[in-house]
Amino acid sequence: MDVRMNERHIADLQDVTKVYGSGRNTVTALRGVNLRIDPGEFLAVVGPSGSGKSTLLHILGCMDVPTTGTVEIDGEPVPRENERKRTALRGEKIGFVFQAFHLLNELSVRENIELPRMFLRRTNGSRLLKPEELIAKVHMPVALLDRRPTEISGGERQRVAIARALANNPSMLLCDEPTGNLDSANSEAVMAIFDSLNRAGGTIVVVTHNPEVASHASRMVTLKDGQVVEAESP
Repeated sequence: MDVRMNERHIADLQDVTKVYGSGRNTVTALRGVNLRIDPGEFLAVVGPSGSGKSTLLHILGCMDVPTTGTVEIDGEPVPRENERKRTALRGEKIGFVFQAFHLLNELSVRENIELPRMFLRRTNGSRLLKPEELIAKVHMPVALLDRRPTEISGGERQRVAIARALANNPSMLLCDEPTGNLDSANSEAVMAIFDSLNRAGGTIVVVTHNPEVASHASRMVTLKDGQVVEAESP
């Protein structure tokens, strides 16, 4: 992952509010959230269901925009009205790891890993890793690159998903319950990969209900009713 040694934040949310619906159907998912994420930080976002964790992750990932407030990703403002620019920003700056893997079974592991590069508007100043290098980062043999996702285990699929998330050398890795579909052994293996990436300078944000997963982070933010109620080292 790219490490930018400067003073700007990887993510900067100022007074972010998100409201869905209107009238009697109005739901306020986030209420005046202020959050800064520094380069090389490992942040865990925790809280009960309905607290706003997923909404926060979607806004950090440029998949959604706030109703009010401002968002910057790696020093670049996230535009509310220009979806094309948000897509380009997301493709260049953000890597995603989901609970459900979201690999395409009709493609090989190699093709799945390379897929995000289709959305790059430019390289971010450093050499992009080859699939062989990316698969090594997640501790899998190169021979698996030619297999399909249906031919490997669940733990291996999540490792492939992490390799895919790293393909664009993102500024920040966003992980939504990344161990939710894994047994304890594979969960530990996945978290060991995140630990290794973070030690190398990668910026990681993990949304989780699992205290063991959150314990890997250097900082923990707790959401309740759409507000940050606690921020501390776990």
